[in-house]
Amino acid sequence: MAAQENNFQDYLPVMANKLGGDGLIDELCNGFNLLKDSDKGVITFESLKRNSYLLGLQGLSDEDLRSMVLEGDFDGDGALNQMEFCVLMFRLSPELMEGSKMWLEQVLQQELKDYF
Repeated sequence: MAAQENNFQDYLPVMANKLGGDGLIDELCNGFNLLKDSDKGVITFESLKRNSYLLGLQGLSDEDLRSMVLEGDFDGDGALNQMEFCVLMFRLSPELMEGSKMWLEQVLQQELKDYF
């Protein structure tokens, strides 16, 4: 899993720099939509396994895929909703976690500027 994860971590910050915060969130939402079970509206182990090749994750074992779902499943339903998926993607990219504080500060500054 580590080699695949490292590749993903390398690309996510590049995408963030190129697309900006809103663009990155849009791309993460697109990724969620590619991986989700169309009937259930969430990412299950089965939908992740079936669609993982779309994001270049086909080399991951069943155990790795199950671990990804478990790591991101905050509500304990055995699946990832859109918010859980986005949070998981940020958690898997330490560089983005550092950058997210900067984005939050920028958004808050802009909101305050627009408010006053």
